[in-house]
Amino acid sequence: MPYLLYSDGNGNIFEDTSLYAVGRAGWDAYPVETEDWIELPVGGNLYELPGRRGIGIDVETGDMRLCELGWAVAAFIPPAHTGLFMSAYETLPDAPTLPLFCYTAAGWLDDKFYVTAVRVESDIRQEAEGYDDAKIEAGTHHLLAAYPHNRLVQHLMENCCQTYTCPAARNLSLGRWECPVPTSPACNANCIGCISFQPEEETIVATQDRLTFKPTPEEIVEFTVPHLMNAPYPIISFGQGCEGEPLLMWETIRESIKEIRKHTPNGSININTNGSKPDAVKALCEVGLNSIRVSTNSARKHIYTPYYRPNNYQFEDIVESLKIVRSYGGWASINYFVFPGMTDSVEEYEALRWLIKETDLSMIQWRNFNIDPDWYMRLIDAQDTGEIMGVKQLQALIKEEFPQVKYGYFNPPIERIKGNFEQDFAHY
Repeated sequence: MPYLLYSDGNGNIFEDTSLYAVGRAGWDAYPVETEDWIELPVGGNLYELPGRRGIGIDVETGDMRLCELGWAVAAFIPPAHTGLFMSAYETLPDAPTLPLFCYTAAGWLDDKFYVTAVRVESDIRQEAEGYDDAKIEAGTHHLLAAYPHNRLVQHLMENCCQTYTCPAARNLSLGRWECPVPTSPACNANCIGCISFQPEEETIVATQDRLTFKPTPEEIVEFTVPHLMNAPYPIISFGQGCEGEPLLMWETIRESIKEIRKHTPNGSININTNGSKPDAVKALCEVGLNSIRVSTNSARKHIYTPYYRPNNYQFEDIVESLKIVRSYGGWASINYFVFPGMTDSVEEYEALRWLIKETDLSMIQWRNFNIDPDWYMRLIDAQDTGEIMGVKQLQALIKEEFPQVKYGYFNPPIERIKGNFEQDFAHY
């Protein structure tokens, strides 16, 4: 079993060979089975958790106790991987709220870092080794020169690509795969863990700045048509982390899709959304929207609502949006925020089964929830998470009952949707 990790507060991480690492699910710490540990994937990072003492299993007594040598440590696992347990720790009274990242359990064994995770996606589009900084720099300058008056290209290259190293924007600079298309500076939800807007009274900050203008259909069409015509496995995706809710700009998106399809039938047109406006989704399907990804922290309304804090819509609307896309023959995914101890509860499992059957869901994207666990559970008033089964068991049971529902982490290109979904993407 891997040993517990701790930080000395000065950027140095050590192993405590008197304690085995454990994992957290919900409020509680649990031993982790050997097969649930994998080597920390390339692109992963380790974090110090200030004001928190790690919990481990004493190698001599087998009892759980705190590590008093330093602060607890967690891992950020890269895209395509889903965490099975969170870092286990006890939070001290004066501990700061953690920033908006995932906090997967981590340990050390035989000169390697290990994490509790599983790979759910063969697509390599955001592999750390796949990014060449020199090519990205050249691609960025090429796009800025090619579209000198396009505010959206400037935002994506100067802000997203160069400032925040957004993987999707970097791929755009390299002329490949999924092209991000942010459109909306406003939102109709007030998500607790919003990554592009946080109220001033909160102690955490948004991880990136939100779009500040409304792009025109002409700005959207100008660079997305060449991408669809020339990129391998091309997708354009409305709805990005650097904006609000794209369905609030559905008229602009509708006009953009209509114009795009006058120029090329290539590729897939996708929207990442909260699914709050079914009528808008219907209008987009009518002009050629191929796929939708609706974000949710839960298939249960009473867990969904206190996190999203929706304005002028409700949980039932997101269900209807998924159903509408399927009725048009489109691909419907959920961007499922995995929170061990809640996502894998028996109650959530039953709700997910209902959602799949109700919507004829195409895909579950098992995404890691980027949020301080204590802060989240306190704000949604999750006092008791109920009986849990484990994330891997949940995935296995859903796959057994619904073999047609695909698992992954990214929006699939049209070639994958219509062809061999399970193909190996290592050759791209």
